[in-house]
Amino acid sequence: MISLEMIILFFSTSLALALVPGPDNIFVLTQSALHGRNAGLLVTLGLCTGLLIHTALVSLGVAVIFQTSTLAFTLLKMVGASYMLYLAWHAFSSSTAKMSEFGQTGINSGKLYFRGVIMNLTNPKVAIFFLAFLPQFVDPARGPITIQMLILGGLFIIATLLIFGSIAWSASFLGEWLKSSTKAQIIMNRIAGMIFLGLALRLIIYP
Repeated sequence: MISLEMIILFFSTSLALALVPGPDNIFVLTQSALHGRNAGLLVTLGLCTGLLIHTALVSLGVAVIFQTSTLAFTLLKMVGASYMLYLAWHAFSSSTAKMSEFGQTGINSGKLYFRGVIMNLTNPKVAIFFLAFLPQFVDPARGPITIQMLILGGLFIIATLLIFGSIAWSASFLGEWLKSSTKAQIIMNRIAGMIFLGLALRLIIYP
């Protein structure tokens, strides 16, 4: 099964990635600020429900690819490395996030959960990211690919719950900090770029 060292590396990386300003965590942030902490937690639960579905689909798909062809699995990882390089370039060149775009008002709190689910499931970048991110932490010598992928997906969801839940809980402080500090957003983008670059290099060096 997955080694403890790999679990720690994966979970630490997942926590760092969840902190990077993006549409999902900014939506959690703004809805929490507008409608209260419970609204942010509902959105978070919705997003994580979507992640559960993505995890299952990607896990089964990658397992089939690996079982069919080792070469195909290696090519998938190389495509993943290319995508990580693209994300790194995008993070390094990105300007600050426009938080006002996600600050919609008049949304019923009871519908926020389903909004989170829909936002996640209808975003093809999530599936692409999982296809690029999860396989590099899988070791075929340590057991069934599907089980390893499901475990990693579960750890990613836990990391998302922790970070997004913290964002919802402290929405007032974080919202003012990110909106008032352009430098803070730039620093977060640079950190994201380094993370994506490191992941891409790891895929290239250890195919």
